[in-house]
Amino acid sequence: MHTVVVGTSGVTASDVLAVARAGARVELSAQAVTALAAARGIVDALAAKPEPVYGVSTGFGALATRHISQELRAQLQRNIVRSHAAGMGPRVEREVVRALMFLRLKTVCSGHTGVRPEVAQTMADVLNAGITPVVHEYGSLGCSGDLAPLSHCALTLMGEGDAEGPDGAVRPAGELLAEHGIAPVELREKEGLALLNGTDGMLGMLVMALADLDTLYKSADITAALSLEGLLGTDKVLAPELHAIRPHPGQGASAANTLAVLKGSELTGHHQDDAPRVQDAYSVRCAPQVAGAGRDTLAHARLVAERELASAVDNPVVLPDGRVESNGNFHGAPVAYVLDFLAIAAADLASIAERRTDRLLDKNRSHGLPPFLADDPGVDSGLMIAQYTQAALVSEMKRLAVPASADSIPSSAMQEDHVSMGWSAARKLRTAVDNLTRVIAIELYAATRAVELRAGLTPAPASRAVIDAVRKAGVEGPGPDRFLSPDLAAADAFVRAGKLVAAAETVTGPLQ
Repeated sequence: MHTVVVGTSGVTASDVLAVARAGARVELSAQAVTALAAARGIVDALAAKPEPVYGVSTGFGALATRHISQELRAQLQRNIVRSHAAGMGPRVEREVVRALMFLRLKTVCSGHTGVRPEVAQTMADVLNAGITPVVHEYGSLGCSGDLAPLSHCALTLMGEGDAEGPDGAVRPAGELLAEHGIAPVELREKEGLALLNGTDGMLGMLVMALADLDTLYKSADITAALSLEGLLGTDKVLAPELHAIRPHPGQGASAANTLAVLKGSELTGHHQDDAPRVQDAYSVRCAPQVAGAGRDTLAHARLVAERELASAVDNPVVLPDGRVESNGNFHGAPVAYVLDFLAIAAADLASIAERRTDRLLDKNRSHGLPPFLADDPGVDSGLMIAQYTQAALVSEMKRLAVPASADSIPSSAMQEDHVSMGWSAARKLRTAVDNLTRVIAIELYAATRAVELRAGLTPAPASRAVIDAVRKAGVEGPGPDRFLSPDLAAADAFVRAGKLVAAAETVTGPLQ
């Protein structure tokens, strides 16, 4: 099995995906262990002094003015974990929790938190054992980081609360640790706080959304090409020289992808046939501009994610010169903004895909296709209600595009009086990505049927490869009405697994 080694300088997006989704093992580098021990020595020295140090010998948040005596400090660290593990609602997904734990371990290994090496090793052991703490939907304001979600993870390290075992069954965490020979940690000064204070949940969800959206934007270029063929549109608007004079990188990449899929098609450029038109509708003609703007949004979000993956987010932090200083780096604003930005871009991509689908189904705008792509219109309803489903998904995505990060709600007796709501932004983005996948799947379903109904005209080789692959995946072609939901589910699975992109790339080569 692939192993990810965690050092002092952060991790990569591919590391996060390997641990969260592929179950990769985690190891600590020798450099990380040395840095952990050095930072812990600084914390131990400060703990022995009479002067109060936030997070080491004081309370937390609005209670930071109380100096905590030495005999109560272990209890203080246990208490912060127990009291902050206050999440409610449905469980979040296993991959999100694994990303959350791994990214917290990344910051711990930076040597800026003061956590002992044995605590970091226990975090790695829990991940490697396939033990997943139960984390709930609600409880994070994104400042000071994802407190409640991270607290539920820290609770598992202590052998308390519930967790999911590698078999998928939820059981007491202490039982699961014992079965895998993992000793619960006994937290010392600063360690409870260090395990809770970070943007790890929202960052993990951002990294996974970026990976999913990268595939979905390529998928949308392919379905736009299929819809253009189904509508007998022109590919002249995709010419590189047209996009060179408005040099947005994403726009150029999207146009190049669509043009590559359409190469060799006999269905393009029929504007002067029985239904002459000078230009295609915006949803067809402007597809690269909309998808391209989304791609550029992805590029910006990826830059933010890379910076955050290289960061050590904690409060207070241990500095190389021996100081332990309070700071505001746990605030989730940088991550929250791009999470919201991505939800906006995803909603617009879904919206333009739905408009192309509707055009394929409308006999007044489809240039010769049967109403609703039905076999016997009137007797058959065709894809009428598939478009309703698509419209409902798009409508929800527009609601999800309302920014969470524009909100703030004071907490901790007004000590934490401005929060990022980054966790909420991440949670709604996950729903938006799921819905976008379904929207693209419905366009794929309609567009492949439309292309096949253009008898006597040969689609592009890449389009043919997509049609053949999706039919082999159980998505049926034109014909009388049938139970439609299984077909749509199969199309969704085809897109979600990246098989749409893979099918097109057998002809086009790698898409941008």
